[in-house]
Amino acid sequence: MPTILIVDDHASFRAVARAALSDRFTVVADARDAAQGVALARQLQPDVVLLDVQLPDLDGFAVAAALAAEDHPPVVVLTSSHGRGDLEPLLRQSSAHAFIEKEHLSADALAGLLV
Repeated sequence: MPTILIVDDHASFRAVARAALSDRFTVVADARDAAQGVALARQLQPDVVLLDVQLPDLDGFAVAAALAAEDHPPVVVLTSSHGRGDLEPLLRQSSAHAFIEKEHLSADALAGLLV
């Protein structure tokens, strides 16, 4: 199973995402902010990072760019409670692989974005 790191500042979403994704992914860790997320990504080298767009210390777009510069970059999938239309200009410029709205997150939906 692919490994995944969940980065989101809401503990309740991290718990829901962990439960929703555990059928098809091995959740190696979750992080509450950008600094912790980048540190864990470097340490654990997950296949995928599910990354919230809005974090308290740095936005997800900047984190995605930092992760893309790593020697072994993970596949980054951005997520938000805001719709894609609200973020479209930033998503087009992002180094992230894909975007999924939080309300549509499921193991199957995420796996479908990775093919």
